[in-house]
Amino acid sequence: MVAICEETLSGTTAGSDRTGLQAVRELVTAGTVKKVLVHEVSRLSRRPSVVHSFVEEMEQAGVSLYWHAQRIETMLPSGKRNPAAAIMLALLAEMARAETDTLRERIKSGLDAARRKGVTLGRKPGSTVPTAAFLAKHKDVVRLLKEGHSVRNAAKITGKGGSTIQRVKAALADG
Repeated sequence: MVAICEETLSGTTAGSDRTGLQAVRELVTAGTVKKVLVHEVSRLSRRPSVVHSFVEEMEQAGVSLYWHAQRIETMLPSGKRNPAAAIMLALLAEMARAETDTLRERIKSGLDAARRKGVTLGRKPGSTVPTAAFLAKHKDVVRLLKEGHSVRNAAKITGKGGSTIQRVKAALADG
C-alpha cells in the first residue's frame, strides 16, 4: 500500500499535535505499511525527542524509515536495526533543531537592528479598524460564537479563516 501523509504544522510542534505523524502511526498500527519514506529527517520533526520516539515506534512495529536526502534506511534487509542510520539520525535530528535555533536568532537580530535604525515594526498607526467596526463586519461570526459554536465550526460555516474567527472571539472577550 502507498499512502501520502502530509503535514501542515511546523516541525517544532509537539509530536502529539502532528496529524501527519499520527496518520503514519495509524497505518503502521494497522499493519498496512512496511516502509515510511521522508525527504529528510527535519520533515518528521525539528525536535530530536520526537524523531527518536517516532523511529523507535516504527522499528518496534518492524517498519523501516527511509530518508531520501541521505539515502539511508533505519533497518537492514535482515530486519535488524541499522547502526549507521541510528548515528546519522541522531546527528541530523540535532542539526534540524539547531537550524531552528539559528533561524530564530537571525530573525531576532534583524528585528533588533531594524529597531535600532528607527524602523517601526508592525502595522502602521491608524491602519487598524476600530473594534466596533470589526465586529460589525463579521456579524455572522459574532452570532455563531454567541450561540456557542466552536471556532472551527464557525470558520467552517462562514467560510472564513480560523484566525479571523479567533480575532472576533478575542474582540468579543475584550469588549
